[in-house]
Amino acid sequence: MKKMVISLGGSLIIPDKINYQFLEKFKKVLRKHYKTHKFVVVCGGGSIARKYIQALKAENKGKKELSQAGMRATRMNALFITQFFGKEANSALPKDMKEVSRMLEKNNVVFCGALRYASQETSDGTAAKLAHFFKTDFINLTNVPGLFTSNPLTSKNAKFIPRESWKKFESRALKMKFKAGQHFVLDQEAAILIKKHKIKTYILGPNLSNLDKVLRGKPFIGTLISG
Repeated sequence: MKKMVISLGGSLIIPDKINYQFLEKFKKVLRKHYKTHKFVVVCGGGSIARKYIQALKAENKGKKELSQAGMRATRMNALFITQFFGKEANSALPKDMKEVSRMLEKNNVVFCGALRYASQETSDGTAAKLAHFFKTDFINLTNVPGLFTSNPLTSKNAKFIPRESWKKFESRALKMKFKAGQHFVLDQEAAILIKKHKIKTYILGPNLSNLDKVLRGKPFIGTLISG
């Protein structure tokens, strides 16, 4: 049975309101692969996290408190998704990677948020650590169809990048300064980890046919980060 770690962007779970249609499709795609795969899904914080962070910034709270607010949002989203999936998923949230592993023995899919506080890290970093822990590939699901030279949601000149090396991607990520609630497709800590441990990483958009294609080993639209 193959394991796969997925970072599910909060922008897909709750861009403003709960993205019910997307989550229904996500559930159906994972179900298609339960005979061959087990999934660990790390949930992002999305708009809820950013609203908490903005409010605390207005109160001049420190960076650690901002990150902790974002972490709590990821866990709240993860708990919601466990209820959304029902019996095929874990009923309680894991607190560490060993607990994720134990839950995965009994469930087709295990959902979690950020497992612990780490400086300058989002749920992407948690997912990269889990991919290394399970020695598996890593899929990042986000609200854009892959990696671009700039944000395609705000820049008309953004160019799509179908493939990039670990080294070049790490360099690209580290050019940006970390901030809680940031929008880049994969956080800086995750970029460092996937290069260090040579973790094959896929960045995919909201069209879930591409997730299905990656899981079946078929050509897909998205970005592959590898050697």
